[in-house]
Amino acid sequence: MTVEASRIMASTRQRRVQELLVQEISQIIRREMKDPRIGFVTITDAEVTADLRHARIFFSVLGSETERDETAKALNRAAGFIRGEFARRAQMRFVPDFRFEFDPSVERGVRLSQLLDQVRQDDERAAETGQASGGADPESE
Repeated sequence: MTVEASRIMASTRQRRVQELLVQEISQIIRREMKDPRIGFVTITDAEVTADLRHARIFFSVLGSETERDETAKALNRAAGFIRGEFARRAQMRFVPDFRFEFDPSVERGVRLSQLLDQVRQDDERAAETGQASGGADPESE
């Protein structure tokens, strides 16, 4: 097997493991976890090392920064339990060690959406004000 074929196969395997991690960990948290510090958590992504020994699991959660930090602590404390549940479900020779990290991309997306809505509202108000004062329509000129 060539080095390139080995690299492609490894990346395919990594991708499959990452998808399985997101799917199974989401179910484990939703169905098996009883910790009240873990609120409305969404597993957004997973990154697995090439040797499949370590995984960074990304999550988002609704709430304040304090709630986010408490959720991260609770998830990392429960990582052993979650890993054990994942091992029971997945047919893998090695189950990666987990580390949970907050995924800020969801918050950035929400903030960007809010900014776009604000710009749209400002444009609509400006158009209404221009028409109400008898201003000419710039497209009709």
